[in-house]
Amino acid sequence: MTRNIRSAFCGLLRCNSGQSLVETAIAVSLCGILMLGAGEFGRLAYAGIEISDSARAGVEYGCQSHAMAQDTTNMQLAASQDAPDVPNLTLTASHFCQCADGTSSTCQKQDCVGSRIIEYVQVITTGTVNPLIYVPGLPKTYSMQGKAVMRVVQ
Repeated sequence: MTRNIRSAFCGLLRCNSGQSLVETAIAVSLCGILMLGAGEFGRLAYAGIEISDSARAGVEYGCQSHAMAQDTTNMQLAASQDAPDVPNLTLTASHFCQCADGTSSTCQKQDCVGSRIIEYVQVITTGTVNPLIYVPGLPKTYSMQGKAVMRVVQ
């Protein structure tokens, strides 16, 4: 008897008995997608920070003295050891000079007559990061670059 009354009641006022379940399913799935997207964004941001910091570690090694400024191998080693979590990391270390008056120099004393030589070190790091979750319309790989330039201790 209660079944007949309920079916008659639902027929008159449109029964909404499953609406809350459908709304909950949609809300939970959207929240899950947002959480995955936030996690992926955080992972890519972390990789970008690691790549930039590794360039900084390389120039910090090289700027300690004139001898270390010319040791590009160990600058690259210091940079690579600072970012062990980043796959496919490529490093380029270099040093260059400039006269104090702003003219260019080849790091030879005769280049800067009447001015002093200022020596710099530079490390450029590049890494590619693959997202864990591929979303159509977004890149399959992200290429990130870090660059650091620092003056050598005089």
